Amino acid sequence: MNQDELFKKVISHAKEYGFIFQSSEIYDGMQAIYDYGQNGVELKKNIRDYWWKAMVQMHENIVGLDSAIFMHPTTWKASGHVDAFNDPMIDNKDSKKRYRADVLLEDYAEKLRQKADKECAKAAKRFGESFDEAMFRETNPRVKGYMDEANETMARMAKGLTDGNLEDVKALIEEKGIACPISGSKNWTEVRQFNLMFATQMGSTADGASEVYLRPETAQGIFVNFLNVQKTGRMKIPFGIAQTGKAFRNEIVARQFIFRMREFEQMEMQFFVRPGEEMKWYEYWKEARIKWHKALGLGDENYRFHDHDKLAHYANAAADIEFNFPFGFKELEGIHSRTDFDLKAHEEFSGKKLQYFDPEINKNYVPYVVETSIGLDRMFLAILSAALKEETLEDGSSRTVLKVPMALAPVKVAVLPLLKKDGLPEIARDILKELQLDHNCQYDEKDAIGKRYRRHDAIGTPVCITVDHQTKEDDSVTLRNRDTMQQERIKIKDLATTINALISLKSLLKD
Repeated sequence: MNQDELFKKVISHAKEYGFIFQSSEIYDGMQAIYDYGQNGVELKKNIRDYWWKAMVQMHENIVGLDSAIFMHPTTWKASGHVDAFNDPMIDNKDSKKRYRADVLLEDYAEKLRQKADKECAKAAKRFGESFDEAMFRETNPRVKGYMDEANETMARMAKGLTDGNLEDVKALIEEKGIACPISGSKNWTEVRQFNLMFATQMGSTADGASEVYLRPETAQGIFVNFLNVQKTGRMKIPFGIAQTGKAFRNEIVARQFIFRMREFEQMEMQFFVRPGEEMKWYEYWKEARIKWHKALGLGDENYRFHDHDKLAHYANAAADIEFNFPFGFKELEGIHSRTDFDLKAHEEFSGKKLQYFDPEINKNYVPYVVETSIGLDRMFLAILSAALKEETLEDGSSRTVLKVPMALAPVKVAVLPLLKKDGLPEIARDILKELQLDHNCQYDEKDAIGKRYRRHDAIGTPVCITVDHQTKEDDSVTLRNRDTMQQERIKIKDLATTINALISLKSLLKD
């Protein structure tokens, strides 16, 4: 299965098994807006819980917040979003399709990197254990050419966007021969900036209404509450404030399923530090966050760091953790050193001091900030696309299995009576009631046992418990493991301990 086929399979599987639906589908839907179904909402919640436990509960100096979606309009003026929250937009005159100019160039550079990776893979196969990939990348003219062109393209694009030289960004697209993915046409309009914020009116009458914005990020709710949290929580620098919640961006081109949407959910943490120590903490959080991702077991090779070519107006360092989605390596999480830009800007616009008195150095200062920001929907897509497998079994048959990390699975346990008679359903429901106190469980008695196993493989259920006639004799059941398909007899009284060992979040958090 190639990557395009895999992505189509992921999208199809997500709908067929109740993970994701097109929003307002009975009215032909809305572009780039999705609803999470009965299994999707559970997986999404479990990802959020994994993040929250690792970020907040495992750190004594990080606390949570839930700020409002609507904020005072001046918030967005201070943060720079009113004036600078733009994406470069370009249209193809023949296909009438609209694109982000930076994404066209990023995709072009990524294809060059993929060509370089293929050359390295072929060489590794040819030379075997003696292959030195680092040396090969430095000395092979073809690989070096691909990488140099990719880096030069991104550097020139970054300079053009930083300098506001949109004419050069268009010239770069034309020089590289980038064509419209739909029509193949290279007939482009000029590049122009497009503000991404959604504006609406707040007020009881049209005349008295004021313009407000749907928040384009969750970070500003943390910054404006910096002193509230610091004082009421008696927080000492360094400390962090974390929150999860919805954000809204009027994307020029929302595409690639739930990867880029107009309504999405973020998981962010702003870590306040002493000025001059921000780079130490920037490196700390880069290491901590990549470790959190890799603990899920989705494959270390599917992650990489990418340092920003173009820094945001507030940052002095920024890197993305990129994941190898079915459409290539794309941003999953950002780690940014935001300096003291945000708090100073809110000081200026609000007229209120947002400073911290540091008793260790007997000094007031505006803290610097290191941010970790991850898209919950993108995390969902990364897990879904990495977990979906088509396996051929020993008997020649095949199965579709969703090997999501067991601790994150939407349904943890399925309880299955072998037959719908002989008192087996009653025993199964007693087991279900006990396990439901700790886990999201399902009872399933329809169809042959093999079909039921396949149904639960497809939604990622880690454990299936089958109640049969032997259960009535010795209080034992069959426990089936999703990944290995191995079955073992286990006493009902030992079920909770055995299942907890398999699916507890503790194992992930310890890693």
